[in-house]
Amino acid sequence: MSKLTLTTRVIFKASSAEVWKGLTDPEVVKQYFFGTILKSDWKEGSPITFSGEWDGKSYEDKGFIKEIVPGKYVRYSYWSIMAGTEDKPENYADVSYELNENGDITVLTIIQDNIKDEASKEHSENNWQMMFNGLKKLIER
Repeated sequence: MSKLTLTTRVIFKASSAEVWKGLTDPEVVKQYFFGTILKSDWKEGSPITFSGEWDGKSYEDKGFIKEIVPGKYVRYSYWSIMAGTEDKPENYADVSYELNENGDITVLTIIQDNIKDEASKEHSENNWQMMFNGLKKLIER
């Protein structure tokens, strides 16, 4: 069974530096990502974790930074306990954020692979849009 890949974009009226900070600064992330605690030193090979509480249940989603160009691009592996899958390599997705600045506009492109079906793809798309529209409101206010 082949897995699906999702590509979605969010446009910010902000510099790429402001958007990058919104993606990588734990204090900012917590404000738009449902109180999630982000931990990473943003270096290739380093762990990345997202932890918190959702619907009264504690979680810690995790992965590793696979590739990074600070301020422009990051790709990390990602596994979520919420997916109901085992913590095994084949259950990890790759997620990437790419920033392209053009004048006073920055386009954030998010790519996520290893999606099992169309319903999951739609769910992921909605989550990314909701989450990063929250960041957009924070940055653009």
